[in-house]
Amino acid sequence: MKFTSFPVITLLLLVACSHTSSHNDEAASAEDSTNVPQSIAAADGTLPALTEYSKTLPLDKIKMPAGFSIAVFAEVDNARSLALSPSGVLYVGNRNGDKVYAVKDSDGDFKADKKWVVASGLNMPNGVAFHDGDLYVAEVSRILKYPKIESSLQAPPKPVVIKDDYPTETHHGWKYIAFGPDGKLYVPVGAPCNICEPEKEIFASITRLNADGSGLEVYAHGIRNTVGFTWHPETKELWFTDNGRDMLGDEKPACELNVAPKAGMHFGYPYCHEGSIKDPEFGSKRPCSDFTAPADKLGPHVAPLGLKFYTGALFPASYKNKLFVAEHGSWNRSKKSGYNVTLVELAGRSAKNHEVFASGWLDEATQKEWGRPVDVLVLPDGSLLVSDDKANVVYRISYKG
Repeated sequence: MKFTSFPVITLLLLVACSHTSSHNDEAASAEDSTNVPQSIAAADGTLPALTEYSKTLPLDKIKMPAGFSIAVFAEVDNARSLALSPSGVLYVGNRNGDKVYAVKDSDGDFKADKKWVVASGLNMPNGVAFHDGDLYVAEVSRILKYPKIESSLQAPPKPVVIKDDYPTETHHGWKYIAFGPDGKLYVPVGAPCNICEPEKEIFASITRLNADGSGLEVYAHGIRNTVGFTWHPETKELWFTDNGRDMLGDEKPACELNVAPKAGMHFGYPYCHEGSIKDPEFGSKRPCSDFTAPADKLGPHVAPLGLKFYTGALFPASYKNKLFVAEHGSWNRSKKSGYNVTLVELAGRSAKNHEVFASGWLDEATQKEWGRPVDVLVLPDGSLLVSDDKANVVYRISYKG
């Protein structure tokens, strides 16, 4: 499905994990364009990372356990995937626009005060990763590397194309990327449809490759659309979210949390959903018993995206190694779901339980949302960053017992 086949306003309204749309909950509606004031560059060429705009956000509506507080860390248009460098520069991907941003808290007050546009003119640069001093950016069909980018954030180096033959399909074509414990870059390739049996093996998968772009292989199969994955801090096993198919009704299938401890596993798409629901079109071809069931069912159409294990020391000890999951939220379910940050407690390779950690971006009474969580990241001080591509900010969640 090509962008040129739809009017722009129609394309922006296609969103997934919903029962009447063929796109993923990921897609932003036309209402997701919160108006952020345009900033004027400072004498050193940096943009302000915070303006009066962030003071207008109703942060008092966010509900969290006692002792936790939330504040705006930075204003970033269409803030999506997050990556942090050892020097403390936060890189932020962008899906509805064409830019990648960098922000930094240079004075240590837990709020960013400098912002740079480090890349522009790109095709859905959703994914960002930092590795050995280089910034990696994922477009729909290309992986770019900006060598030694922090030597000049104001005038970034020209990118090196390390891979340019990923599929060009834009349906589920935006990518989350991250380097694993094995030093390889992991890159998902979503299904080019709501539900179909893709002809090419690379679709509906997570791939991995070397940092120089060589050695591409499919690591995991049967994954409709993951826009977030991470590795357990102790076992080093890969955990990822997956957005369930559309058009099976309000209550099914559930979006998934999965674990892939080894290469070659298959997680069911398009034949089986949430481990037990046979697809009405393709389910007769293979039984659900052929596939790996999810570690947790996160709920119908909640659109889970970024996730991270809590490895900091700021939060209470009970949070150690629990998973924070950003739920982007449904958009045309009869009653909206998601729009939360969820906390998942594991028992080995299964979920022991999950609960809502932060909510309030959705007004349950009016069914109107003012924010949509996308990605999470644990800072060295133990606080938690959450990106929001509707409110156009990155939040910082801290704790004072």
